[in-house]
Amino acid sequence: MTNNTLQFDTQHEDMIHDAQLDYYGKRLATCSSDGSIRVFDVSNQQQKFLEALKGHSGPVWQVAWAHPKFGSVLASCSYDGTVLVWKETVGAGFSVIHKHDKHQASVNAISWAPHELGPVLLCGSSDGKTSLLTFTEEGVWEVQMIRSAHATGVNAVSWAPVIAAGAVTQPDAAQSAGLVRQFATGGCDNNVKIWAYSDEKKSYDVIQTLDGHGDWVRDVAYAPNIGLPRTYLASCSQDKHVYIWTQDAPSPTSAAAGSPPEWKRQQLSEPFPDVVWRVSWSMSGNVLAVSCGDNRITLWKENLKGEWECISEVNENGQKA
Repeated sequence: MTNNTLQFDTQHEDMIHDAQLDYYGKRLATCSSDGSIRVFDVSNQQQKFLEALKGHSGPVWQVAWAHPKFGSVLASCSYDGTVLVWKETVGAGFSVIHKHDKHQASVNAISWAPHELGPVLLCGSSDGKTSLLTFTEEGVWEVQMIRSAHATGVNAVSWAPVIAAGAVTQPDAAQSAGLVRQFATGGCDNNVKIWAYSDEKKSYDVIQTLDGHGDWVRDVAYAPNIGLPRTYLASCSQDKHVYIWTQDAPSPTSAAAGSPPEWKRQQLSEPFPDVVWRVSWSMSGNVLAVSCGDNRITLWKENLKGEWECISEVNENGQKA
């Protein structure tokens, strides 16, 4: 793990809400309450400002890079109730190629599906709905609205890994199961919901509601899965708690009975000192970063006993605490 920290002034005129590296880790997109998105080249431990993107009329909450197989594409969501999809062309920079304006309130979260599922963008809004924006083979953007995701508002969305849990230990079962088409949402009803695609209905339905938080769920994040026999999902909340939810891969017995294994909940340490805003997994899926309202980021890892330990802490200046 590198200890190098690159720190620079983004020149945003208000609070920064999100910062996302692209697939190769060479470009950084930031977004702010000033309504703009700024893109930087951060390769070779240096930063170079590339472009400011202005298209929203309110604070921009999140940005998300699409997989490079779909080109240089960036999505953004805003308090103004819209989602913009930007595409970069050589010599002309970024321009809006699609505006999604079907929500009636702030769009708080966006997430691109794993590239194996195609160019699909999942959005969550304060109007209580989620939507799926799909770029079809015919070259059109299709919208599917899920109208009652969380009645009081959706704050967070996250796609499940497409590789089924247990794909390494039970390759035959994983092969027959195909790609996993699931995502999780977190809302103002204090719940986390798991959604799965129904081939019969051609839509996503709730298959599990995970309750346990005592206040708004602020973020949810599936851990990347390399085929090990367990699925990990992290959630954090206004109640100052972080939970790790785990589900074991289906055994031949449970698969035959048609009943999926239960989700188990594990609390990450004692309650944090402030609201926990974001949770994010490492690429390998074994280290969890937790961003707290006290301006500190802590890194957590599961030990051999199945307990989660804090392995590092970083303050707002990027220095180890």
